Amino acid sequence: MKHSKKVLGIGAIALAMCASVQVFARGPVKYDYASVVEVEPITHTVRVSTPRKECWQEQVVHEKSRHRSASGAILGGIIGAALGNELGHKKSNKRVGAVAGAILGSSIGNNISRNGGHRRNHGLYTSVEERCRTYNDYHEEERVSGYNVRYRYNGETYSTVTSRDPGDSIKLKVSITPIL
Repeated sequence: MKHSKKVLGIGAIALAMCASVQVFARGPVKYDYASVVEVEPITHTVRVSTPRKECWQEQVVHEKSRHRSASGAILGGIIGAALGNELGHKKSNKRVGAVAGAILGSSIGNNISRNGGHRRNHGLYTSVEERCRTYNDYHEEERVSGYNVRYRYNGETYSTVTSRDPGDSIKLKVSITPIL
């Protein structure tokens, strides 16, 4: 166990020494400029959506909203029950008459209170309202996603891809690394 820890420790030290030698062997880094020979945009086609709103005028039928009360149905039921009770001759007939009168009176009272005693379409009115719908129009566009750049440095021609047009010159990172 002690032996394996010792070997592991020596291996780690050796690895660290190799890494530090390589760092020093690279030498200094400097920056220079090269002349741009050619720039060619890299393009691709994209589909673009443009929303378009279309509106028109439309006639709409509305119903006047009124507070619906149960008063007409209740009052009609009471009056109908009283009339049904009076029209019956025997005790059992009076009960049946009261129930039938209450149902009929309630229905009549409900209709009267709903319609206000007038024609059926009394609560309807029309108005003109604007209606709109959004549509998407599509078209294709060419977009630049980068640039193929050819440049000349120390008599040699190189190429690279950049995200923007570098102009007449391009900045280079130059490092000298000895071969061991």
